[in-house]
Amino acid sequence: MGKKGELALKNFESGCNCSQAVLLAFAPECGLDRETALRLASSFGGGFGRMRELCGAVSGGGMVLGMLCGYTDTTDDEEKQRHYRRIQALCQRFQEAQGHLRCGELLDKLAGEPGPVPGARTPEYYAARPCSRLVECAADLVEQLLAEEASAG
Repeated sequence: MGKKGELALKNFESGCNCSQAVLLAFAPECGLDRETALRLASSFGGGFGRMRELCGAVSGGGMVLGMLCGYTDTTDDEEKQRHYRRIQALCQRFQEAQGHLRCGELLDKLAGEPGPVPGARTPEYYAARPCSRLVECAADLVEQLLAEEASAG
């Protein structure tokens, strides 16, 4: 586990949703204060508003990559392609490591249906969910991708 994975895990265990945990781990590099990072990622927990769609840890990783490597020239198709390849690499590596990108599949057969009410953060909650390892994995993958970009020049 890398430094950012450890930090994302701590964030998750302190009550952050998966997306918040990952984005907050990179907030200083992204130029975000804690409150802004938490607000920005707040909608993406539980697979986007607890709808069990794209894993929030992956969404948080995508936000980090967008903040640090995203494009701003909306007419530069080459830069868009580079960024989309970067995001697809994150998704591919996460899926290879965890077996799926979709929150509902990653939480396979856990009690509780999608809806607006989050689960109580009890020891049983943390023990039953794979989310701790998912936020670690996503943050570590983002850290790896950023290191690869830096070494490529």
